[in-house]
Amino acid sequence: MAFKIALAEDNLVNRNSFMQKLKVLDHLQLVFSASNGNQCLEELKGLPHSLLPQVIFMDLEMPELDGVQTIAIAKTLYPQIHFIVLTVFDDDDKIFDAIKAGASGYLLKHEPASVLLEAISNVIETGGAPMSPAIARKTLGLLSNMNATTGSGVSVLPSSITSREKEILQCMVNGWDAKRTASALSISVLTVRKHVANIYEKLHVNSKAQIISLALKNKWQL
Repeated sequence: MAFKIALAEDNLVNRNSFMQKLKVLDHLQLVFSASNGNQCLEELKGLPHSLLPQVIFMDLEMPELDGVQTIAIAKTLYPQIHFIVLTVFDDDDKIFDAIKAGASGYLLKHEPASVLLEAISNVIETGGAPMSPAIARKTLGLLSNMNATTGSGVSVLPSSITSREKEILQCMVNGWDAKRTASALSISVLTVRKHVANIYEKLHVNSKAQIISLALKNKWQL
């Protein structure tokens, strides 16, 4: 069965580049392509539930309604849709704004078709949060800098989080998947997933993006 996807991107060159990448991928159905946030929301409004895209790739800098605002509105109306941001990576604040709005992943626009397909599969089949390595590194670096400069503004992790769960949480903020985390900590992937489930329950979240948002908002020292 084909994955249903959509694109919101105002730049014609970038939109055409995305379409070219789709041509080499199987099992994908492009439901619609929008040139701004308002058009994206109108397209969604006109679709029956069965035809809604499973993943929407979202540009951030768009006229009329930008990507962050669009995600925030659409995620409330269509919580089952996953949003993956496509960015040229020139605005640090936008990373966190998009995560807080409900984005499930964050990729650079130059990523090849294979990475796009892997990201789609990741969010739909495993509830993952794909990030380009450069973005994951920048996210961690910004978080570290914030922690280093905020002094008394830093809050501690909930006491219910164990030492092992703290290690897992650090790996999640790094943007690592379960396999890489398991290898780094010399434990099984199944054990990693059990710890992740416990972290989700203790922090009352249901996605890696929400965990990163919590870590940033609360300035946790991991």
